[in-house]
Amino acid sequence: MANLRDIRRRIKSVKNTAQITRAMQLVAAAKMKKAQDQAVAGRDYADLLNQVLVNLKENVNEEAHPLLEQREGGKELVLVISTDKGLCGALNTNLGKKIRAEVSPDADFVTVGRKLRQQLSKAGRNMVADFEVKDPVPFAEARPIAKLLTSLFLEGKYDKVSVAFNNFVSTLVQEPMVVQLLPISAAALGEKQDYEGVGRGRVGETDHAAALSKDYLFEPSPEGVLNTLLPLYVNFQVYQMLVESRASEHSARMVAMKAATDNAKKFIKELTLEYNKLRQAAITAELLEITTAMKAME
Repeated sequence: MANLRDIRRRIKSVKNTAQITRAMQLVAAAKMKKAQDQAVAGRDYADLLNQVLVNLKENVNEEAHPLLEQREGGKELVLVISTDKGLCGALNTNLGKKIRAEVSPDADFVTVGRKLRQQLSKAGRNMVADFEVKDPVPFAEARPIAKLLTSLFLEGKYDKVSVAFNNFVSTLVQEPMVVQLLPISAAALGEKQDYEGVGRGRVGETDHAAALSKDYLFEPSPEGVLNTLLPLYVNFQVYQMLVESRASEHSARMVAMKAATDNAKKFIKELTLEYNKLRQAAITAELLEITTAMKAME
């Protein structure tokens, strides 16, 4: 009977766990929808900004702005966007592997999210700054991050600034990426990144030609417009990466919690079957004892 009591306790415990994981799955699904809508809302703005930059880059040279200045070698600064909480599968683990594979060993780091910040600190990497971002992501909170990255680059402390984040492709697919943010490549200035628009592709030749066909009049000058647009471009890039990372986090957590709930239900069925077998065996043993006693009394 002790075994039966143990199994009943295990069944009750697993049921309680299943209720928790089910609730976390529903919460993550709701947050994921909001984060995905937030990312999709920036598509039209990103399209128009990229088209203007495509046309603008044809009217300036690569030395027109310090953010376009290509530098050889030098120190690298990496913005790492991870999660504050766990229970989201291998999301942070895969991003950590990507960072170790593609980021230089002597790079410095700016972090958003507690998980990889702790991992990088334990590994002895140099941490320049850490930021906390609300959920859903406000655009205003991306500005100080972009401002810090830009100022450190313009001051010459770093010759390259990259961003490591999880790109939201679909509910089941989140792709870890390390993308160069600064210096901005003049050749790729107007290209549409995969993470701008949640899984949409890059601007093709047709889109590029359509952008160039527009008759823009730049006032006061192309260089003056560039001085205003490039910081805005960097701000929006950082913001979009934050949104993609947040959508990836909620998506991965929803999938992980659904898998945990399904496994818990499966485990409950197995425990219930084992409980019924033991209970049936106990009943059979009692019947045999009664039958044996009755025969002995005859």
